[in-house]
Amino acid sequence: MKAIILAGGKGSRMYPATVAISKHLFLIYDKPMIYYSFSIALMAGINEVLIIAGNEHIEAFRNLFGDGSNLGIHIEYRIQDEPRGIAEAFIIGEKFIGNDSVCLILGDNFFYGDSFVYHLKALSQLKEGAGIFAYQEKNPEEFGVVEFDETGRVLSIKEKSKDSNSNYVVPGVYFYDNHVIEVAKSIKPSKRGELEITTVNNVYLEKGKLKVEVLPPDVKWLDTGSYETLLEASNFVKSVQTETGNMISCLEEISYKNRFIGKSEVAMAAEKYKGTQYSEYLLSI
Repeated sequence: MKAIILAGGKGSRMYPATVAISKHLFLIYDKPMIYYSFSIALMAGINEVLIIAGNEHIEAFRNLFGDGSNLGIHIEYRIQDEPRGIAEAFIIGEKFIGNDSVCLILGDNFFYGDSFVYHLKALSQLKEGAGIFAYQEKNPEEFGVVEFDETGRVLSIKEKSKDSNSNYVVPGVYFYDNHVIEVAKSIKPSKRGELEITTVNNVYLEKGKLKVEVLPPDVKWLDTGSYETLLEASNFVKSVQTETGNMISCLEEISYKNRFIGKSEVAMAAEKYKGTQYSEYLLSI
């Protein structure tokens, strides 16, 4: 399985801060926002990653991550010149995906929880069909809403629905088999002029090939594409790291635990960031 991290869009909800800077480079406490979504790919055991971003920001991501060799992985980059919808990522990334299955991760999504990795790896084993998460949210009308029947069977997925009785939403991590490329090419733009990921999910649902993994209460998810949620995530990370002494989304640590890199690469990263808390943490692991 390969992973695509979608870090495009104009970030207009966060103007004027995002006029010159990609929101995905904003800090969530002590690390760039994109570190937290990137860590999802690593925690799933994926070592081939494509980052899609706007033309004006792509070099910043390339400077941040390089070719991925420092993490023992392979990273490629593609440009999304205009925000034409999440599902366009599969069309842009067609050559990168090749014949593999793919995990799509939105670059402004934050996850944390003891059981999250278990649920993540469960969907990452997908060979056929599609897999998504469902998460209980206070304001479901801002996201794709999942409706279940009394037996837990998925009835529908509606984009930004205001008339749904469900408070389960679809957070920004999705798993698909290789057919998703053709599905993305076949769907039509919505009224917003975008290729909606909800439409892709409904194609799989109608074929009976969509698995929905309900995340338990111990998992925390935030869409950090607003000032309020960005601050909430920062405060949360600071609190957890202070209380536990463990760093959230330390990419080198995850790669080391996955055996993508060894002690020498961790030491090199510690030297690169010498004089920082990040460096001290790398030395401690």
